[in-house]
Amino acid sequence: MTNSSATSSSRRAAAGAVSAALFRRAQRVIPGGVNSPVRAFRAVGGTPVFAAAGRGSRLLAADGRRLVDFCGAWGPLLHGHAHPEIVRAAARAAAGGASFGMATAREVAFAETLVRLVPHMDMVRLVSSGTEAVMTALRLARGFTGRHAIVKFEGCYHGHSDAMLVAAGSGVLTAGRASSAGVPPGVAADVFVLPYNDPAAVKALFARRGRAIAGVIVEPVAANMGLVPPADGFLETILDCARRAGAVTIFDEVICGFRFCSSTWSACHLLAPDVVCLGKIIGGGLPVGAVGGRRDILRLLAPVGPVYQAGTLSGNPVAVAAGQAALDLLLRDRPYPRLAALGEQLAAGLRAAAASAGVALQVPQLGGVFTPFFTDRPVRNLADARTCDTAAYAAFFRGMLARGFYLPPSQFEVAFLSAAHTGADVRRFVAAAADTLSSLRRGRRRAA
Repeated sequence: MTNSSATSSSRRAAAGAVSAALFRRAQRVIPGGVNSPVRAFRAVGGTPVFAAAGRGSRLLAADGRRLVDFCGAWGPLLHGHAHPEIVRAAARAAAGGASFGMATAREVAFAETLVRLVPHMDMVRLVSSGTEAVMTALRLARGFTGRHAIVKFEGCYHGHSDAMLVAAGSGVLTAGRASSAGVPPGVAADVFVLPYNDPAAVKALFARRGRAIAGVIVEPVAANMGLVPPADGFLETILDCARRAGAVTIFDEVICGFRFCSSTWSACHLLAPDVVCLGKIIGGGLPVGAVGGRRDILRLLAPVGPVYQAGTLSGNPVAVAAGQAALDLLLRDRPYPRLAALGEQLAAGLRAAAASAGVALQVPQLGGVFTPFFTDRPVRNLADARTCDTAAYAAFFRGMLARGFYLPPSQFEVAFLSAAHTGADVRRFVAAAADTLSSLRRGRRRAA
């Protein structure tokens, strides 16, 4: 072993000891040692990474490792970690008071910005998370129509409210379950679940049960079973069938809102759902959610209407300040063409590396979002995603982590580029991936 190899091994051992000690402490006081399940690394093996700090495209782990981050806090960090303008905006707001439980001018201005940027959003209610936004949207759909049934799609994740954990994606899918304990059977009975990207199934369900359906909720770009773009005509079919049946269409854009353009995916593709749910990017890294849409539907919310929703921290001044700064930055800097170019470069490099190593790999990519699926077939829905080699992804994740790159610790989550990533970051990522994929191939040959 060379001196450099010995030094590297020694550093990894020291880092592993620090991480393992932190994880043991965490497990004594936090269920599973984490406050969100996928962080536990159950799907990829090894000890979770504990973050200490971030700047731009880089993460500093609590054990001293420096990593290039392609997880991006699961989507909020369009501008990278700790962007100075977002930090300053949040700090100024916090210095004036972290929370009031009262209306503020700042939240009015933020709501005006959202309504201006999303053409089909007449009004918006601010909440504290994407889960809250979806809960409110579902209640609005039922209150507006007087019906109970909700349609959702396999593998889409809409937060952890009871009804939305039926055939869910994201961390539930990673754990190998399509639902959750504690969800009453009566709740599941009011949820119709269809395959994603199957317009024929949408038409058939509405033909049979259309007048019982209160609303249809969908991720316009599925990002919780890995990245699965919508097939041609799929979203249009949902909108048309719901409109004919008098049901409310809800687009969950918590991940894809403002990710691909300076508005929602639906607005940028000239689609107009009745209600849209937002989160992640609009908070600039702080906890924010929003539900918005048609005025006649949103005016059902209390205090003007009979549909109740409330939250002590809704419209929190610090979170709203960070969100406003994030939106101002994306309007000023217009990072989307560059993110798309970097995403295309990364995906093409990954595909070429996999082909060279003889590893079956699909790499769907939209803008700065991508997923390496370890399969030889395109992934169009949850059934396809389930055929992927999750053990291969776990090995790939560990190999990339050892080489200094942090990916989502699950085959079924999407990876993100941010405006802080550089061409050099992408080139280094592709080179590390080529080395990792070659190692995977050699390992399989030895095992055989």
